[in-house]
Amino acid sequence: MKKEEVIEIFEILKKEYPDAQCSLDFNSPFEMMIAVMLSAQCTDERVNLVTKTFFPNYNTPQDFVDMPLEQIEQLIHSCGFYHNKAKNIKLASQKILKDFNGCVPQTMTELMSIPGVGRKSANVIMLEAFNNPQGIAVDTHAKRLSNRIGFSKKSEPEKIEQDLLKLIPKEYWKDANHILIWHGRNVCKSQNPQCEKCPLHDLCQNPVKK
Repeated sequence: MKKEEVIEIFEILKKEYPDAQCSLDFNSPFEMMIAVMLSAQCTDERVNLVTKTFFPNYNTPQDFVDMPLEQIEQLIHSCGFYHNKAKNIKLASQKILKDFNGCVPQTMTELMSIPGVGRKSANVIMLEAFNNPQGIAVDTHAKRLSNRIGFSKKSEPEKIEQDLLKLIPKEYWKDANHILIWHGRNVCKSQNPQCEKCPLHDLCQNPVKK
């Protein structure tokens, strides 16, 4: 796919979703990190319901370092995989206090050194917490759309991201992170994609046949 076609696609999607933004609620980089960690295999809506119950009282690395692991598990239980997520929240808080003076770091390399923060999460944190996109977070929506539209034939998220970064001009990275998710949720769904109403129908290389 040519860059001119890619730009046309993103201009169409920007007009289609002018209000596209992150769905997670947060008030600080640390809250953003916690919300992203909880969002794995969980909906943003569920994460927001859970975090609003404890962010007013527990919102710093020290809070979670001081908290028993069992209490963290209770707080996040309904987000799923709570044993592993609670352990990572505890370890991440300890590392941020020990290695980063209590502040969430602002580089991809440093973020990815934190337990529970992989490349996708680091991309989201860099964009949402620091307004400094360093790449494109490839979640299930971005992966599906990339394969269907024709941005990438790869299946591994990191390889898909590299294909996207080669195709998409940097000034579109911020929008790409949001509108791929919104288009995936609203139109190009995993089951029963609405190809007949998709504004990219004539540009999509792999429309789903019914």
